[in-house]
Amino acid sequence: MQLFLDTANIQEIREGVRWGVISGVTTNPSLAAAEGIGDSGSYKAAVQEIADLLDGPISVEVVSQDAAGMIAEGREIAEWIPNPWVKIPSTAAGFEAISVLSRDGIKINQTLCFSVNQALLGAQAGSTAVSPFVGRLDDIGQEGMELVAEIVSLFRDYQIDTKVLAASIRHPLHCTLAARAGADIATVPYKILAQMAQHPLTDAGMTRFLADWEKAGSA
Repeated sequence: MQLFLDTANIQEIREGVRWGVISGVTTNPSLAAAEGIGDSGSYKAAVQEIADLLDGPISVEVVSQDAAGMIAEGREIAEWIPNPWVKIPSTAAGFEAISVLSRDGIKINQTLCFSVNQALLGAQAGSTAVSPFVGRLDDIGQEGMELVAEIVSLFRDYQIDTKVLAASIRHPLHCTLAARAGADIATVPYKILAQMAQHPLTDAGMTRFLADWEKAGSA
């Protein structure tokens, strides 16, 4: 399973790239706004800066709600960087836009997916990846990871090439469960990535090794 970083923070992306564990980045208007990016020009500049840091896919979300607007935005975004995945929502207008943009050869990250039916529709329309939102389903009392597993199973049964990208990851266990469910990709906030690298026994072991080494040197 590949790991993408879910952020618009350039420093977080630099750090993830330095670790050598990040294969792509996902962004959205909320993440951009959190970094003080408030217009299309500054968003484009930020996305282009991200593209300078890594070669993998960078997901950039449209903000239009109608198909014509999504298509126009998607075509524009596709010109910003060499490796874009245009994020299109799982709506009727979104599926129309996905079908047009995918025929143009533009890669699509179908976002805000909350059902198997939405995933199937997106795959038929030409989505490169479909993003079930695990945490948001958990928030309303549903098992978000069950949706990931169901989509993975159906895509495998019918040999559908669309990738399954587990999104709305809330804690490190979500990443483990997404991998067990067979997700192709999980996109995680930087905080979760850092937590994945930590374990108290690793810290204790490092402390013990250093103490033993210092003791041997002073003997």
